[in-house]
Amino acid sequence: MVVWTIINLEVWDISRPMPRQALPAPGGNVLLPDLPNWGWHEYGMRVGFWRFHALYERLAIRPTLSMNARVCLDYPRVAQACKDAGWEFMAHGFEQVPLHAEKDQPGMIARTLDTIEQFAGRRPVGWLGPGLTETNETPEHLAAAGIKYVADWVYDDEPTEIATAHGSLVTLPFTIECNDLPEMVVQHHEAAYWTQKCIDTFDCLYREGTSRPKFMAIVIHPFITGQPSRIKYHEAVCDHIAKFPGVLHWNGEQILDWYLKASK
Repeated sequence: MVVWTIINLEVWDISRPMPRQALPAPGGNVLLPDLPNWGWHEYGMRVGFWRFHALYERLAIRPTLSMNARVCLDYPRVAQACKDAGWEFMAHGFEQVPLHAEKDQPGMIARTLDTIEQFAGRRPVGWLGPGLTETNETPEHLAAAGIKYVADWVYDDEPTEIATAHGSLVTLPFTIECNDLPEMVVQHHEAAYWTQKCIDTFDCLYREGTSRPKFMAIVIHPFITGQPSRIKYHEAVCDHIAKFPGVLHWNGEQILDWYLKASK
């Protein structure tokens, strides 16, 4: 059984409406700058991230970093810590803007990959759309740009393939179930509920993994699970998983390499 942990690092431009709101605007009128919601996210980049960093250093696990390329420019200290720790850089758009709002998708994709490569020294092979967004043309653009795997398709517990004119794209088993954003922010569940959901998911996939390879994704954001009231609930998930033998903690590129070899 493989556990794939994805940490999302994003740039919320203070000059724009925020992608998510913890505190609704007074009277329902969005005002700019939206300081409380921008600051909520900013806390994650200033403080919450370092709780994740310390946890994964202690566990000796190298997660995948789903990162807006602008993180390299706006938060270089955070990006450098991830590079030094050997985390995989998975492209997450240039900034946190849905792909449907991008007038030039190929240009944005190229800018994203170029920016990350210039910082990290390696070109990303994986992609997650901001907000898991894709248009009908996105897989073609991604494959043409050299992307090998995508995480937007949350429809399986195992890798699959999407055919494009530029070759196959491998889809890796991402999740909106064991994902702190839809669970805690959108659906307003308490962190303990998310913990139990992750544990129950792991237990099921671990049993099923005795006869067929299974992959569990865990998705966290520093402005959500990195809060002091929530970090222990993620630690509880990690502690539970550590009790079981034979669990591999792989990043996206390792899963891709395994799949390509196994499918030959």
